[in-house]
Amino acid sequence: MDVNGTPYRSIWLAKNGWQVDIIDQTRLPHEFVVARLSTLAQAATAIRDMLVRGAPLIGATAAYGFCLGLREKADDAELGKIADTLVDCRPTAVNLRWAVQRMLAVLTPLPRSARVSTAYKEAAAICEEDVVTNKAIGRHGAGLLQDIWKKKGQHGPVNILTHCNAGWLATVDWGTALAPVFRAHSDGIPVHVWVDETRPRNQGAHLTAWELVSAGIDHHLIVDNAGGHLMQHGEVDICIVGTDRTAASGDVCNKIGTYLKALAAFDNKVPFYVALPGSTIDWQVTNGVGEIPIEERDSEEVLVVRGLHDDKIEGVRIAPADTPAGNPAFDVTPARLVTGLITERGVCPASRRGLSSLYPKRENDA
Repeated sequence: MDVNGTPYRSIWLAKNGWQVDIIDQTRLPHEFVVARLSTLAQAATAIRDMLVRGAPLIGATAAYGFCLGLREKADDAELGKIADTLVDCRPTAVNLRWAVQRMLAVLTPLPRSARVSTAYKEAAAICEEDVVTNKAIGRHGAGLLQDIWKKKGQHGPVNILTHCNAGWLATVDWGTALAPVFRAHSDGIPVHVWVDETRPRNQGAHLTAWELVSAGIDHHLIVDNAGGHLMQHGEVDICIVGTDRTAASGDVCNKIGTYLKALAAFDNKVPFYVALPGSTIDWQVTNGVGEIPIEERDSEEVLVVRGLHDDKIEGVRIAPADTPAGNPAFDVTPARLVTGLITERGVCPASRRGLSSLYPKRENDA
């Protein structure tokens, strides 16, 4: 995607061919900063501290983190240590585990001398596949937006509500939930996006809004609790969100607050779709509410709001000094509240049967 007229992906190799460059998402939207990763430890920190976030991008970063780890030491014992270091960074996003397992499967049988070069090739393949996958998600999802536009008599924009950031910054390129919006916009379909601020880290305000400004797409930032009101008054045509892990049953785990949006959409008969790549499906999980681990993050994310003040990014405490905070990072939306799943292979019902119809071979992973 373009940033001030320059095309970027969210992760790429430095010119020396081995270091890894990423966009430091903790500095957006006020500063565009490229961070360079040279070690496994730096890659793990980038994932853990959310310089990169979004399930697909976390997976891609983990793949390159594996490469950096192997440059330090490539023997058999080190493979498991690298894998454990990366998987422990974020417990909820299944793409992290998926990417690490894929790297292990490719690298374990190889002699030590071939591991580093092969690792870089495999990491690059993961990134390229992600771009193709997300572009396909955009194509399938844009079809839904086009249908809505036709039903509206091609008058006025299609109003989309999204929660958190599932744009190109959450992937290598294109995004998941925002990919249909980008595609519809490029196809000439008028779209307008209601952007949830997405407390506590404000990914909607910081990242989604920044992406939409860069793409020239009409949008408004709203507080997290405004979505239900807008739905009641007919101002939302469709909800599209992403997911960090999708159970085989069709339950979806996404940024905290997604469940409440799904409940409001269900009550107001607003279609609620979830966009995801096949790599985000966890075939071993059948009950998302009971089986998906929910990451509990630092309470400071809730107690302190970061923003631009006097040209400096600063944190401001918003609660009494002695007030503690809870900070579950995700919630699970049951499949019964999900209208459909938008994948790179098409749109399907949120159910095991629906997912199996698109991924018949993957179901054997369960």
